[in-house]
Amino acid sequence: MEESKNYRHHHPLLLLDEEQLINNQSGVADCSKCGEKVSSPCFSCAEYCGFYLHKVCAAAPLEINHPFHRDHPLVLMQKPPYSFGTYICDFCDKTCEKFFYHCPDLDFHIICALFTFNIAENNLKELEHFVCQDPLVSTKNDDEELEEVRKCFGCWEPLANYTHFSPYCGFNLHKKCAELPLELSNICHCQHPLVLQFNSERLSCKICKVTQKRGFVYGCSSCKLVFHIECLSPPLDLAIEDESHQHTFTRLLRRVPYICDACGIEGIYNAYICCTCNIMVHKRCTSLPRIIKSKWHDHCIFHKYFLRNDFKSSSCSICHDEVNPKHGSYSCSYCNIKFHLRCVAEEKSLYSIVSLENEYEISNGGLEILSDKSVESATCVFERNDAGEATKIKHFKHLHDLKLSPFVGGYENNCNGCMLPISEPFYYCLECVFFLHKVCAELPKVKHVWHHPCQQPLSLISNKAFCCGMCWHVSNAFAYECCKCETKICLRCMIAFTPGARTCLKHEHPLFFYRDYKGRCNACSLPTWAAFCCKDCNFVLHRGCFSLPITAHHKCDVHLLSLTDHDDNSYSESHYCDICEESRDPNLWFYHCAACDTSVHVGCVLGQYPFFKLGSIYEDKDHPHPLTIVKKIYYYPKWDKCGKLCEDLALECSKSDCKYIIHWNCATSRSLQRWWEWLL
Repeated sequence: MEESKNYRHHHPLLLLDEEQLINNQSGVADCSKCGEKVSSPCFSCAEYCGFYLHKVCAAAPLEINHPFHRDHPLVLMQKPPYSFGTYICDFCDKTCEKFFYHCPDLDFHIICALFTFNIAENNLKELEHFVCQDPLVSTKNDDEELEEVRKCFGCWEPLANYTHFSPYCGFNLHKKCAELPLELSNICHCQHPLVLQFNSERLSCKICKVTQKRGFVYGCSSCKLVFHIECLSPPLDLAIEDESHQHTFTRLLRRVPYICDACGIEGIYNAYICCTCNIMVHKRCTSLPRIIKSKWHDHCIFHKYFLRNDFKSSSCSICHDEVNPKHGSYSCSYCNIKFHLRCVAEEKSLYSIVSLENEYEISNGGLEILSDKSVESATCVFERNDAGEATKIKHFKHLHDLKLSPFVGGYENNCNGCMLPISEPFYYCLECVFFLHKVCAELPKVKHVWHHPCQQPLSLISNKAFCCGMCWHVSNAFAYECCKCETKICLRCMIAFTPGARTCLKHEHPLFFYRDYKGRCNACSLPTWAAFCCKDCNFVLHRGCFSLPITAHHKCDVHLLSLTDHDDNSYSESHYCDICEESRDPNLWFYHCAACDTSVHVGCVLGQYPFFKLGSIYEDKDHPHPLTIVKKIYYYPKWDKCGKLCEDLALECSKSDCKYIIHWNCATSRSLQRWWEWLL
């Protein structure tokens, strides 16, 4: 045990080896500089105050001229220069709040910066004591999980593809990526040598056209181009046979520009051709799965090199750009929709490959669906009309049968599924007050969705108070719940984020959801980073305004208030809210009663809980009787715990002889406190 300088710590430090560290630690400890789990050799406080410091972190220089990033030096910083107080490492893709290396383009953990610097300097002594794992030998972990989840930090390909080691408690790296040459000459770019570097400019690979944000690439700074490590791997396979295509692909040895017939993306290098089918594809497209189950669609979808002209949709259901029928794409013939290959297969976590033998059979010259267990109907149909539409159903979340009814003007009830006002068409119950939009009734019991990160499907639930994980509205209507993380998503968000065109009663054209749109919402004028947009004009709605109720009740008016998108009254004195009496922007959406000339802010009408179903039963562990969800409007007694009047959402005891009442906010904050106490 060696004593050393204190590195700005107020106690003396001791240098520990592995055995001494085990004896010295009372539990799991983190390095005070990098924030990672401490490992030997490291320094420990001689006074046992819990201070630990990796030896490599203690010796970290204040500035590094990194061979993989020659544009700027990397400067050691204690706090990120960002308002949110954290950063994401541009090598391992993990967040951190401790010391890090920074330049205008990149951020790195201390260990990631120093480790990659050793790779660049070909100093691999630190890796000698790590045991390499052969990809052909099974590991303790599930092989499928290892292949899909754990990626090499160098090339970002699955870790299980090659011999690999995982130093630094999760620092995943292929052995071949640690031994890459700093420079190489390649036929793909003969003019200049290619240099191993970080992709700081986020350029797309010249071969596969995919942008790899993390890890290593080979690039030419003069020509502003980069190549993925895997794309530059020596193509020893001059012929490729794959079960996804019935013929052998042969490598074309000449460098020619082409459009890949499998994905429709331009290629220049490493083309493979099938002379029988007369198609030319990228190397990575030679092994495309023919059938996949995607979270973007309820049915399985098929890859085809060419599409027939009878498809109704000509655009991709994800990016909404046109799909060229002469190039490959994925499609669902049952729903007549199609997807770009680059969109539906962009993230491997969003789809799974379907076994041809288990789920499908070849008959009549094509593939026909035998079963799709993931699409289980929530209804049982008893009667249909001449058009085949279900007119009498039984929904598994309601006791009585439901009848299909046309919309009757002036109907003021809400859908029990989404809590939006009833509109055509909908189902109603003859025995009780229960309504369901037809689109809400037709949602399946179990559903995979693209916007939820867990691999498990979501199940339909009802009569549970929850906070939606997408829009953050509190509700107790229908929702989909993840069986793994228990996140709940309301039906409004589930329907809104289903791929395809969406209708908005306040706009004449269909709207499409764009994940990466940046602009301002036409309804509230707030900035949005994802929105529903119109292809024909500049109309934009963010997801909150898209789901606003078209009509709403409020005590300020005896009539139903209608959502209005503009104020034709140019008289400035009328531009105020009749509830809060504050000024109102006439260009923003508001609720209005034409009969009484009442105009109010959207937030003033809807309040804090616009999608709560009143009259429902709520179970509270702190009260022996069931509680009823009510909305108190006028003068009610104060709750003795907080001393405030119950003038909004509250829980009232269902027993007439019990006068117990509690604010909803007080009840939920108490539950949240219990949850935190359990967590801590």
